[in-house]
Amino acid sequence: MGTSEIQTSGTPGGTRETPAAPPAPGEGREPAGRQETAPPALHAGPDRWRYARHLDLLAAAGAAGGADEAGAVAAVLRDPDPVMAQSAVVTHIDRRAVRLLPGAGFRDWARTLGSVLEGHPFPARRLREWTLLKAMASGGSWSAAELAAASDWCQLTAVRSPASDEALALLAASARTRRVRNAAARRLRRRAAPRSE
Repeated sequence: MGTSEIQTSGTPGGTRETPAAPPAPGEGREPAGRQETAPPALHAGPDRWRYARHLDLLAAAGAAGGADEAGAVAAVLRDPDPVMAQSAVVTHIDRRAVRLLPGAGFRDWARTLGSVLEGHPFPARRLREWTLLKAMASGGSWSAAELAAASDWCQLTAVRSPASDEALALLAASARTRRVRNAAARRLRRRAAPRSE
């Protein structure tokens, strides 16, 4: 078989035809039924540029808050590269959550964003884990099972945050990684040590 021909039948010597020429630059073929989901400028260019543009868009929308931010997150999640898009959204969630965690606006923000994260497991889980960290830091209700099932990232972040002694004891005893267990145990020992003044 020649390099410019493809075999179209399952039998040797079957009909051969030359494949269609690739589209010229700027003449991309859209699959039937597929519609463009965002402005071309949002999804054009190398991944690192798109990632940076997504972060800029999300930061600007985050400053505006509310529906603007949720709309920007939804637009980024429509990027043709779902891994890159979800990574940009998680980076945004991390940045915003750190700022909002101490305040009263965190719950409303999490509720608003949660509605657009359905079907996107990575950012949805990260938002749930920030909500767990908020509950632990503010004395809200949380469960040991939820903390035990949390990602390594969440468990380590809990150790580094103002977590309760109960949460630290749970992590010191049963966190998945030795790093988190040791860090939780060290933090508990420091809290228990008498302070000299």
